[in-house]
Parts: sequence; structure tokens; C-alpha cells
Amino acid sequence: MIKNDLFLKALRGETVERPPVWMMRQAGRYLPEFIALRDKYDFFTRCETPELAAEITVQPIRRIAPDAAILFSDILVVPRAMGIHVELKDNLGPIIPNPIRTMEQVNQVFVPNIQETLGYVMDAVKLTKEMLNDEVPLIGFAGSPWTIFCYAVEGKGSKSFDTAKGFCFSNPVAAHTLLQKITDTTILYLKEKVKAGCDAIQIFDSWGGMLSPVDYQEFSWKYINQIVEALADETQVIVFGKGCWFALGEMGKSRASALGVDWTCTPRNARYLSGGNITLQGNFDPSRLLSPIPVIKKMVHEMINEFGKDKYIANLGHGILPNIPVDHAKAFIDAVKEYKQ
Repeated sequence: MIKNDLFLKALRGETVERPPVWMMRQAGRYLPEFIALRDKYDFFTRCETPELAAEITVQPIRRIAPDAAILFSDILVVPRAMGIHVELKDNLGPIIPNPIRTMEQVNQVFVPNIQETLGYVMDAVKLTKEMLNDEVPLIGFAGSPWTIFCYAVEGKGSKSFDTAKGFCFSNPVAAHTLLQKITDTTILYLKEKVKAGCDAIQIFDSWGGMLSPVDYQEFSWKYINQIVEALADETQVIVFGKGCWFALGEMGKSRASALGVDWTCTPRNARYLSGGNITLQGNFDPSRLLSPIPVIKKMVHEMINEFGKDKYIANLGHGILPNIPVDHAKAFIDAVKEYKQ
């Protein structure tokens, strides 16, 4: 039994004494002990070495003590397993040297054997579970099919992903074929993560907000929902779509256990748009962690009051920034723990 199961209780919609709290990207770049490993090992070495991934996952548990751990990995391990070559360039982010632009290229992408291609992730899950010693739950994650598709087609990060969108609209059969392959792989991958020991799963739709509400249904939500349906009987699933407030109504009708909310949507609107019954997670602006600590604490308590204590998981509205002082990150976590109605 997990000693601190507040996070899982909130996902189940149970009454809690205070909301649970964790931070997206908490296993990472703001922690000096993470930076020490980053300077020693390249990115994919850290992802692919279970001992390193597990160590990075538990670093924030020791340092700032959130109510859940999230496995250190990357959404791009999935396309790499599917035969799409991905490189990580310093200060440039992910680069796909041969972006997918034709049906012929789509046909070369395959749904892999998960244990053969991503077994190292499962090893990292098992090792992390040992290190956590049932103190807090472990979250596994994957990128949404649309978000993976964006990188695969665009070839790199982008402010608008016009090339990826253009491929959908000019070559919809190829686009849907690729999206389905990514979806099938992601389902197999996440099921293995749950079997290996993950207590909950989060799907990151980082680029969903690039699509119009109509196109979002066709090219993103349809595929996310397949993943939710495939996993809902096995684990709790959180869906986080950045910039996707317009889809909260549809998401709220799904079998997801919780929905992530970014900082552009007020708690009140998020409750209203999602139908008012589903657990919500978010939505502190990561840049706000640069505020003085007393301001952070005051704003966190206001945020909880607005969302309500129950059916709520305190978090950021996106990943923590690299320049956040550790004591400010800890102040965010502590402010939630100190919350009293």
C-alpha cells in the first residue's frame, strides 16, 4: 500500500483533507543534482539508463517532497521506437533529420515490440518503484499522438506547426495512418508501464492548442480518447492539453480520471467547461514561481480556493522552468501542504 495516496484519492474523486500536489517537469532542470547528471550524460543516455532515470525521478521527492513522482523520460522515446530517427541538439531541442512528408515514409513507420524497443523504460519504472519504497505514487506518461505527429512531420519544434497541420489537410489519409500507428504504439507502451508498476498515467498534448476546435476533434482528441478507453479499466488517466480549454467539455465526458488545465483558463471556467464532475489538475503559471515566496504562497491558496479542495490536484499550468530557484519550487509544494480551509 502506498503510504501517501492523496494523489490517487483525488484521481478517484474522493474527499481529501487537502489537495495533492506535484509539478510537471519536477524531475529536472531546476535542480542542481539534475544539472550535475545532465553535464555528465547526454539526454538519451539518461532516458535509456534505468539507474539514471530512476535517480532523476526520485531527486525531487527527496528535495521538495511532492505527493507524486513522475518518471524521468521523454515523449520522443516513442517515435524513436517506431523507426523515426530523433536527435536532441543543445539549445535547439528535438530534431528529426528526415521528417515525414509522404505516404511512402508513413508506410515505413512501424508499431514496435515494446519490450524489445522500450524495455529500458520498464526497467526504470521497476527500479524507481523500489527506490520510492511505496512513499508516493509513480506517474508514467506519453505524448499525445498529435504532439508526436507534430515533431515527426515538422522535423523540429515550432511556434505554429504549419507544416504538420498542412500535411493533415493536404494528405489526410497519410496523416490519419501515421496518427493511428502512434496511437497503437502508445497504448501498448502505456499498458506495459502500468504492468511494470506505474500507478497513474498522464497524456501530454503539448501542441493540441495549435488546432482549431473542429480540427482538434479529428486530429487529436479522437486518438487521445482511444488511449483513455484502452487504459481506463487498468489505471487512472490524466489528460493535459495545453491551450485546449475549448475541448474541456468533450474531455469531461470521457473516461479520463482528471484533466490538466493551463494558466490561461480560470478555475471557475475550467470547472464549468468540463462539466463540474471531473478532477482537475493545474494551473499555476510556471513563471509565477519567480514571484517572492510570500506571493507564491498567497496565490497558491487563492488557486486552491477557486478550484475547491476536492476533485483537485495542485500543479503548474505547464512544466517548471529551468531558472526557478529550488526554494521557490519548494514554497509552491509547501503552500499546498499548509492549506487549510
